[in-house]
Amino acid sequence: MNMLRNMKIFARVAEVGSFTLAAQQLKVTTAQASHAISELEVHLRTRLLNRTTRRVALTEAGDRYLKRCTEILALLEISEAEAGAAKLSPSGVLRIHAPTSFGQFYVVPALIRYLEAHPLVRVDLTLSQRIPDLLDEGFDVSLQVTTTHLPDSALVSSRICDIPSVLCASPEYIERNGVPEAVSDLRRHECLQLVTPYFPIDRWKFEGPDGVTQIDLPPGKLRVNSSDALAVALAEGLGVGPLPLLTALPWLRSGKLVRVLPQYQLQTGTIYAIYPSREYLDAKIKTWVAFLRDFVTAALSTEHG
Repeated sequence: MNMLRNMKIFARVAEVGSFTLAAQQLKVTTAQASHAISELEVHLRTRLLNRTTRRVALTEAGDRYLKRCTEILALLEISEAEAGAAKLSPSGVLRIHAPTSFGQFYVVPALIRYLEAHPLVRVDLTLSQRIPDLLDEGFDVSLQVTTTHLPDSALVSSRICDIPSVLCASPEYIERNGVPEAVSDLRRHECLQLVTPYFPIDRWKFEGPDGVTQIDLPPGKLRVNSSDALAVALAEGLGVGPLPLLTALPWLRSGKLVRVLPQYQLQTGTIYAIYPSREYLDAKIKTWVAFLRDFVTAALSTEHG
């Protein structure tokens, strides 16, 4: 039995006092309207309406039931309106996961401007290196970095930007150890390694004016799984190492790091926004993903030119 449909028919019959008129307004047959009321009465085991050939009247039980039906249908109408508005106007809590470094330097500044533009949205932001389970952990959007295609999934992915990695060192390290002029010169330098799921271990692959060049790395003083931590070690003069460009930019702007072999880039990673479904996408998710894409694209073009 379709309880809500039957309640709507009952409420309309009670309002207009006629099965025929109610059926016309709801675009059902008179027989369907009559059957809906009968189903309700059987389910409730009480008579809701007294019927004669000339009129329809509520019983005492029917009058009480109509008041509850009216309340329930009004709440349903409000809920449907709110749910529909969520698709049109950003509001409510937006739960975001992001990698730590990208989150600190780009997601947080983007969120400040996004929240100014959408005051009805509140954000719950989690920064971590691990990849969460969106459905189990209740995230609306997870930002993930990969150098390969994302695995097939029922989740939806939307590309935010490509991020090359660049080789960096502190000015003090370069002053002490000299400027590498070619990739092969790195064998004479202290090479610090970034260990992440999207960065190869013990080998750096460069793309430059002479095509693709690889170098196998000797054992170094430091391996670390955080680009933020590696940036600190590089700024302290410990050696030469690769950083995703978005991590490196604040350090390069401040002068605490400089590019090494600036004519080369290391591998390029891609940041994706992952969310549960494309169908009936909530406005806060849709607008946030588009806003972040524009924000990061502008940051890269302005700061890296």
